[in-house]
Amino acid sequence: MTTLEIKDLHVQREGKLILKGVNLKTGSGEVHAIMGPNGSGKSTLAYTLLAHPKYEVTKGDILLDGQSILDLSTDERAKRGLFLGFQYPTEVSGVGYSHFLRTAYNALSKSLQGSNREVFITVREFQKYLKDNLHKVGLQDDFLTRYLNEGFSGGEKKRSEVLQMAVLKPTISILDEPDSGLDIDAVQSVAKAISEVSDKDSTTIVITHYARILNYLKKLDYVHVFAQGKILKSGDASLAGELEQKGYDWILESQ
Repeated sequence: MTTLEIKDLHVQREGKLILKGVNLKTGSGEVHAIMGPNGSGKSTLAYTLLAHPKYEVTKGDILLDGQSILDLSTDERAKRGLFLGFQYPTEVSGVGYSHFLRTAYNALSKSLQGSNREVFITVREFQKYLKDNLHKVGLQDDFLTRYLNEGFSGGEKKRSEVLQMAVLKPTISILDEPDSGLDIDAVQSVAKAISEVSDKDSTTIVITHYARILNYLKKLDYVHVFAQGKILKSGDASLAGELEQKGYDWILESQ
């Protein structure tokens, strides 16, 4: 059971304050959505959680199970169970996708001990594990023979990020706009993949502009409206539908 708590978080980049007092707390098994207009700071929050060097925390704290992680590097935070699915995954030519996942899994397994983490002795055992997860997110076996993100379509890149989430079994997954640039069929596929790999022992945070991907999730516990560098309103899944009908202005005007 893992809890993530963000307390009065203020973050700047190149001297410009972007996050202006973010407060959020999550629990195991929960699915959260963070919605908001462009330029509101949603991606900044995601990058800050994983210690991107260009973002400086000037005030507040990030707690994992009650302990601050501000002094931890990106890899140390990953080893504590945090995972970020990128909005624009980078192509890495020459790095085999299967090899990348096995290396990452083994590195994390040394730190994330638990009943849901298997130990794979042989490459063959790990390949079987990969293929089981491939099918959960709707990808074919030959996907594993390709280089990391090279030549992937938009939908494949997003499902690839969800596959990494499924294989690595993080306790806190932050997915930064997993629906951006996708057509409606791809959005449904990605949402289904997210639902397939989310479980009671982990927390999933989906960052998005629009409610459409949220409509296809099997489970959605909380929706948070993010604007002006902080969370302005929180509610249950019905809030996403309200935002789809009314937009964000009615919340912004009330501030």
